[in-house]
Amino acid sequence: MLHLIPAPLHRQLYRIADRLRRIWWRVGKPRRRSVFVLPFDERGRVLLARHSYGPPVWALVGGGLGRGEEPERAIRREVREELGWELGNLRLITDVTEPDSGSQDRRYLFAATLTGTPTPDMREIVEVGWFDPHALPANASKWVRQRQW
Repeated sequence: MLHLIPAPLHRQLYRIADRLRRIWWRVGKPRRRSVFVLPFDERGRVLLARHSYGPPVWALVGGGLGRGEEPERAIRREVREELGWELGNLRLITDVTEPDSGSQDRRYLFAATLTGTPTPDMREIVEVGWFDPHALPANASKWVRQRQW
């Protein structure tokens, strides 16, 4: 149903929703669960994405878990929705709880392989790029820069 909304309007709605949820996180301090993936190609490069909302940084692909959703299923869903791609050799790297915007976020970080060319949905993800893990872009997100490669 959401695919019926024109992409430019959808991107604007994501920006509004992101601002509202960050306010809620600071006020309500909910406990959250998120999934992220480090997808590598056959050359050992990692895929990073630029989102249509939030700061203009290179970040990991991921998102929130649905109620009762398992982390592995959630990351596969997120990658399929945002990039139209499937993950291979998926494995959990870490499961850590960290503060984010006033709330606590339990983050599951996976590594996986990704072959071919992922296609951004141009709604939530507006650009993707392959990067050498030891030469990340200067505007990589704080969470990406903190990872141990």
